Amino acid sequence: MLTKRWKWSVSVLPVILVVATVVPAALAQKGDAKSVEAAITKMEMDSRKADLAGQNASWMKAHNTDNYTMGTSWGAWEDNAELQKDAADTANNKFTKRDISDIKVSVFGKNTAIARYKESYDLMIKGQHRTRTILTTDTWVNEKGTWKLAASHSSQADQKIAD
Repeated sequence: MLTKRWKWSVSVLPVILVVATVVPAALAQKGDAKSVEAAITKMEMDSRKADLAGQNASWMKAHNTDNYTMGTSWGAWEDNAELQKDAADTANNKFTKRDISDIKVSVFGKNTAIARYKESYDLMIKGQHRTRTILTTDTWVNEKGTWKLAASHSSQADQKIAD
C-alpha cells in the first residue's frame, strides 16, 4: 500500500508543481496587462487634458520618447522637436476641443502597448484653424519602467465615399 501511494505521489507531484507555478504566473501577467491598459488609457486622457489646458509641451516632454514621430491625418510627418516647439507657441497652436472615444489598449509583452481611439478636435495649428474626426493609433514603449509614447499615426475618419 505504501508503494502505491509513493508511486502516485511521485507521478502526480510534478503536475501539481507545474500547475502551482504556471497558473499564478499566467494570472499575474493578465493582471499586469490590465494595469498597463489602465495606465495607458489614463495617459491618453491626461494628454487630452494637457492639450485643452495649453500644457501640451510639458506633457510631451515628460511622456514622449526622444525619437517620437507623428504621422498626421493631414499627410505630414512631424518629429518630437517640431511638435514640442509648436506646442510651446500657444499663440499659434491651441486646442479648443479634443474629444477621445472608443479607446482600446492592447499590451504586447512587458515593453509595448498599442492604444487605438477615435478623436474629434477643433484646434489652431501653426496659425491655421483645423477641425476633424480622426482614428489614431499610438505606440507606447516601456523605457526603464516608464511608459513613453514612441509613435502615433492618424487618419481622417469622417471622409465620405462617393457612389
